[in-house]
Amino acid sequence: MKLLFKNFSILSLLLLVFSCGNADDDINFIISPDGDLGQGSNVDECLDLGDNTLVLSIQDQFTTLPGKVSVFFKVSDADGNPVPNLRASQFSIYEQGRNDECFNAISASESFARISPNSQIFNNNTLLVLDLSNSVLSSSLAELQSASIGFINNVMPEEEDASFRMAIYWFDGEDILHLLNPLSSSKETLISAIENISADISNDPSTDLYGAVLKSTDIATNLLSESVQNNIISAASIVIFTDGTDQASRFTEEEAITKVRDANSNISFFTIGLGSEIDTQILMEFGKTFSVFADNKEELEANFNAISLRVNEQANSFYLFEYCSPKRDGSGENNLAIQVVQGSLQGAVQTSFSAEGFVGGCE
Repeated sequence: MKLLFKNFSILSLLLLVFSCGNADDDINFIISPDGDLGQGSNVDECLDLGDNTLVLSIQDQFTTLPGKVSVFFKVSDADGNPVPNLRASQFSIYEQGRNDECFNAISASESFARISPNSQIFNNNTLLVLDLSNSVLSSSLAELQSASIGFINNVMPEEEDASFRMAIYWFDGEDILHLLNPLSSSKETLISAIENISADISNDPSTDLYGAVLKSTDIATNLLSESVQNNIISAASIVIFTDGTDQASRFTEEEAITKVRDANSNISFFTIGLGSEIDTQILMEFGKTFSVFADNKEELEANFNAISLRVNEQANSFYLFEYCSPKRDGSGENNLAIQVVQGSLQGAVQTSFSAEGFVGGCE
């Protein structure tokens, strides 16, 4: 088998998201013939589906006998923002065989179309990277711990799921990105690691922010590469908290910005800044997916909550869509178009599949 692809929603929180953060632009999707559709292509004009205002980016696809077609893709809007929590009823399927001038609609109910759990082919990893330099430890550790625990509770699934993992790192002025807790699917383990942070964990007053950006990006990149080697699609989110600017001067600002800018498109970058000593412009460069800023430590929890909403949206905008095709063995290569509709927005993508060996009995 060829491997295919692999709430909180409070009004005040949404107001914070829109007033304090920068726009999602990590995917850089453009609704045009040259837009990033992954392994897919633009849908044949004969379908006349209208202008795309959503982007379905195919990550991979496979078929399973006796006749199942599976497509794994990410859905984003025209600005690159993730579109999470879509239902199977919002998708339409169209097939075009060798005898068809255009595509024919396939009944979603008769073809048992569904959004399937994607844990066997998809991993989502979150790296929480905390500034634990002296200024944080001496003045806002308790608030940071409380906000981090809330973040863990919001991002990690209610029921432990091996495909959703988080690791916690911290930095000060050393040329090291310290590991506080390795990748884990356990909320309890992650929360315990946060609770056990003590004020004497570091005595370095400097801040190696640029080094933390470079090192965490390398870690996320390696995680994606390891997943590919294991035939698993992967996405990662890097969430960096700091209350200051880079003081170590070990690496340059340009090195860190370039690292983020050139990173794999399945890595999302978020930053959370605290206080008056941060450089908001730099943090927006590092948090190219989304950034939030708190004037004081009392606002930290709301800021971490805003970021957790965005991390969840990223993870839940990947879909494994499956259906039973009416095509049968001998029909050769067939074209497939998938359309999704959300309110007044719609988007579609085209691909193809081989029906070799397809027979009845698929459910």
